[in-house]
Amino acid sequence: MEDFSNKENFIDFVGKIGDEKNTDVYLVGGYIRNELLNIKTEDIDFLVMGDGVRFAKITAARLKIMNPLEFSEFGTAVLWYKNLKIEFASARREIYAPDSRKPKVMEGTIVEDLKRRDFTINTLARKINFRSKGDIIDLFGGIEDINKKLIKTPIDPKLSFSDDPLRMLRAIRFAVQFGFRIEKPTYKAIKNNKERINIVSKERISNELMKILSLKRPSLGFKLLKYCEFLEIILPELDSLSGVENQNGYLHKDVFLHTLKVVDNVAEKSDSLNLRFTALMHDIAKPLTKRFFPESGWTFYGHDELGSKKVKEVVKRMRLPLSFGDYAKKLIRMHLRPISLSEENVTDSAIRRFIVEAGDDIDDLMVLCRADITSGNPQRAAIHLENFNRVTKKIEEVKEKDKLREFKSPVDGHEIMKVCNIKPGRKVGILKKKIEDAILDGIIPNDHDKAFEYLLKIKESVLSE
Repeated sequence: MEDFSNKENFIDFVGKIGDEKNTDVYLVGGYIRNELLNIKTEDIDFLVMGDGVRFAKITAARLKIMNPLEFSEFGTAVLWYKNLKIEFASARREIYAPDSRKPKVMEGTIVEDLKRRDFTINTLARKINFRSKGDIIDLFGGIEDINKKLIKTPIDPKLSFSDDPLRMLRAIRFAVQFGFRIEKPTYKAIKNNKERINIVSKERISNELMKILSLKRPSLGFKLLKYCEFLEIILPELDSLSGVENQNGYLHKDVFLHTLKVVDNVAEKSDSLNLRFTALMHDIAKPLTKRFFPESGWTFYGHDELGSKKVKEVVKRMRLPLSFGDYAKKLIRMHLRPISLSEENVTDSAIRRFIVEAGDDIDDLMVLCRADITSGNPQRAAIHLENFNRVTKKIEEVKEKDKLREFKSPVDGHEIMKVCNIKPGRKVGILKKKIEDAILDGIIPNDHDKAFEYLLKIKESVLSE
């Protein structure tokens, strides 16, 4: 049995199949780039001089795995083996219509195939046929650009970005991901062609935004998106947060820069894209709720409630998973709550309600709230952190007391209907909620017998309403 614990063994295995089928096969793109950058990768791309889909099927059969996922229109196929994602593609050239992102694909040479790629750092190739292995093929100066830490297109950037406008977002993502800079003509072409991003599907744009959001410091990517004037096109809600207004000496913080600090703070604590996206959106309603009062300055009352509604609109427009919207709506609506709960005299019942309402997302919510502290004043920041520490301590104390992680009404609907001799309906829900409220308010303990006694006590008054 073949040992593919070393990826080079797998690459040799594919090369041997190429020899058997008299087909030239090349390792291309990101795998070679990442090798030179000493970055681990689980994606391997092969360029086949012939039918890439057929070659992928042969490889899958040799590996005794399911047939690959085919994209016959583009001559590509993808298969998954253990922890590897493997793509096979026929060498091709492409012609784009001005009003479409979908190219007309034709058979091409290796030179034509590498030339059509997005950036020079991704144009590297290496022949892997076992009998005729070769050195890295570098037709467009990709190795030099890796050494220079430069993002640059292999052809005129205006043509490259016109052909596939998503490449403009990929340039930004690669620059941040690798710590590279974008070459001046390429950067200029991005700014000059930004409107062409409108022909790209929302799904593909969102996919790139999520990749930027998943980076170690997402703020760098969103700053570049801002400088290149993309945000006003694809995320105007975020773009509108930028700027500071001064009235009578009162200034408010730049909400855009504050938001990016919050996102970076969250990124230090969590890999959750859900949570990072929520951090990106948590203040989007501030421009809509901004008010100035001469005696006290700027306020943003209600931005939590309005923001929780606006984020659902963003999720729908950007074709993001609906779960993103439900999660973000909840956390944005609640992200100011811990501030009020930090008061010394806050009741256990208020903490209970907060715990139940936050549910399984309470830890994420507290990460967001802590990340929201971006004050440049160390003393003020320390006070805010101490307040959140106080809330966290109270939450743990109440959880310990009431075991609210498993909280549910001790008396269920069936028991209520039996005791009250009523059928399913509104009254059942009212009685059940009154029991739950009594527990949350500390009137009765979270205990079946006490809850049952409480039901007997209140049932007549509810049933007679």
